[in-house]
Amino acid sequence: MKKKTELQKYIQQFLEYLEVERGRSARTIRNYDFYLTRFANWAKQPVPAKIDQDMVSKYRLYLNRNVEGREETNLKKSTQNYHLIALRSFLKFLAKKDIKTMLADKIELAKVGTRKIEFLEEDELRRMLNATKDAKGLIGKRDRAVLEMLFSTGLRVSELSELRIKEINLKRGEFTVRGKGSKHRIVFLSDNARDAVAEYLDKRMDTSPYLFVSHDRAKKQRDILPLSPRSIQRLVERYATAAGITKKITPHTLRHTFATDLLRNGADIRSVQAMLGHESITTTQIYTHVTDKELKKIHSKFHGKKS
Repeated sequence: MKKKTELQKYIQQFLEYLEVERGRSARTIRNYDFYLTRFANWAKQPVPAKIDQDMVSKYRLYLNRNVEGREETNLKKSTQNYHLIALRSFLKFLAKKDIKTMLADKIELAKVGTRKIEFLEEDELRRMLNATKDAKGLIGKRDRAVLEMLFSTGLRVSELSELRIKEINLKRGEFTVRGKGSKHRIVFLSDNARDAVAEYLDKRMDTSPYLFVSHDRAKKQRDILPLSPRSIQRLVERYATAAGITKKITPHTLRHTFATDLLRNGADIRSVQAMLGHESITTTQIYTHVTDKELKKIHSKFHGKKS
């Protein structure tokens, strides 16, 4: 077995730190491993003290121009930034361990354009919810509860998939969810969501501890599985199609709809940040360009007026 380089050893320590100390998901750790391994291989396994601005500048050019010979399919700016964010986090980890290396703050991210946020208008959401009535019985009640929960709470699809019945307090209309980085936040149920979940649970005859499960009649009680994120995604897509919505709708679209609805109705950005579980306010600010009521008022007041 080939002996690990000094840099590889530090990268391994960093990944273990992310898992144990920061509680990052297995997917995040895999991504960081990929990004840092790419840097380490490109830079020919330098010791941390040799990592400097000149090296990072050349690495940025490599990512932008010809990573793995991809001249005609260059990495998107956002993907380049993922590589740089991983490197910056790694350098901060090294500094924390008093290992001489480049200052992480000297790495600036590439500027990316504002991405378009897709969300449902009120009538589109209503049509999707009404479409669940065509799915009779228990399945229809489950599917309506899923849609109401996504809109009411702004949960990520992975968070919804993992919810257990005992975690939901229908009487209080609120519960705590563990999000990214094992951070807990409180979420709230609307009256519609609470009623939909109560109606669904009232019809359940299985003993699964999960809130939303598949109802495959061919399977025995003990084999009933929770709805996977992919199953929830297909569920959302199915009802969007049934509602006659042509744009691509995913569970994350309902999360966007949740945030947009709050901001449109006067919620402050910090409160929305907390309810979404965003670590940085910058992430939440992607919604502000579609919810700025003041701009609309100014347009209405001054546009097209005769002098």
